[in-house]
Amino acid sequence: MSKRGGFPGGMGGGMNIGKLMKEAKKMQEEMERSQTELASKDFEASAGGGAVTVKVSGGKEVKEIAIKKDVVDPDDVEMLQDLIITCVNEALRKVDHAQAASMPNIPGMNMPGMF
Repeated sequence: MSKRGGFPGGMGGGMNIGKLMKEAKKMQEEMERSQTELASKDFEASAGGGAVTVKVSGGKEVKEIAIKKDVVDPDDVEMLQDLIITCVNEALRKVDHAQAASMPNIPGMNMPGMF
């Protein structure tokens, strides 16, 4: 051990903490900018050949649901419900995909489910 205590040769064999902190701050700023950009975008999905269309924000808020009149059948409400669910889920998957694609590539930080 060195006279000052701690690890011989410093932390991690000469790791520059200042540089590491600077990189972490830069990464955080990039992630915040990316999230802001994503939140301002809209994502759209449709089902039933365009019979139902859903638009969601990058913040995962449903902004619009459009249903063609000829799809509304009082005797088959379940089909319309299924189409809406399909659209919403697909639009949210698009947001998730865009979110994953916008994350900075950090070596050694490829942890599934982290974001």
